[in-house]
Amino acid sequence: MNQLNLAEPTIDDILNAREAIKKYVLHTPVRHYPILSQLLDADVWVKHENFQLLGAFKVRGGVNLVSQMSQEELESGFVTASSGNHGQSIAYAARTFGAACTVVLPEGANPAKANSIASLGASVIFHGDVFERSKERAEEIAKNDGMRFVHPANEPALIEGVGTYSVEIHKDLKDIDVLMVPVGAGSGAVGSCIATDTLSPSTRVIGVQSATAPAAYHAWNSGTIKTYPMSTVAEGLATESAYEFTIGILRKRLTQFELVADSEIENAMKLYVQATRTLVEHAGAASLAAALNIKDQLRGKRIVLVASGGNVTVDQLKSVLV
Repeated sequence: MNQLNLAEPTIDDILNAREAIKKYVLHTPVRHYPILSQLLDADVWVKHENFQLLGAFKVRGGVNLVSQMSQEELESGFVTASSGNHGQSIAYAARTFGAACTVVLPEGANPAKANSIASLGASVIFHGDVFERSKERAEEIAKNDGMRFVHPANEPALIEGVGTYSVEIHKDLKDIDVLMVPVGAGSGAVGSCIATDTLSPSTRVIGVQSATAPAAYHAWNSGTIKTYPMSTVAEGLATESAYEFTIGILRKRLTQFELVADSEIENAMKLYVQATRTLVEHAGAASLAAALNIKDQLRGKRIVLVASGGNVTVDQLKSVLV
């Protein structure tokens, strides 16, 4: 499916990224939770990327990408589109390496993420009702202003960077039967698959997407990328379309793909508060939601749930906990 002529990252690329970014990001913990283990009748661990710098795994990819840019590209600056966490990532990386940055967000984007992006020194533009319209505007800015456009998925360096959290998982915990990862644009899931295939080939990687933003799921099943109606409250999963580069790799490597209802995601967020005393945003809670749905498949196994981010607004938290 990869007609973009982009090279699929290797485990060596991910390990090199780990060296490149280690002084800029955190090695987040993998923790065991008896309450979740009892609930799922399994040995349940959580990879806490909600504890990561800026509250999400994406920062790993942004730092790795920008660290590889030439002086000319740094001077031109960067522009990207995001539902929030990816934008934080590029804004932080641009500031770290002394470059200008513009981030286009959908109107009505998560204000906690938008405020964080602005506080990192990036210019924030609100455009369009969904991410895809924001991306179109970002591409226009790149063309008109000569900035380096950073695609949210079709960038090998992003995958290499975010793949480092899975390297940490396999270094910190052995004999993992199942690794469950949220899927939005797909960079995190691709990184997990590449790292896992080498470091723990017996581990099955299961991707999870919202049933009200199912484009990636359908593209993975069919090999055809189409636009689908999107209404999920999980902004980290909120895409109308899948992306050729990441889906092409996932079709080769991802073991299983599950869809979950937004109500199930919100229930999982509440369970994270109860069982782990931590905040996990909608996208990050999707893996727990799916685990509850496929409990029979997971019984007695060692599983790791990726809590990919924790950027929850007060209003979002209130609506979940009522």
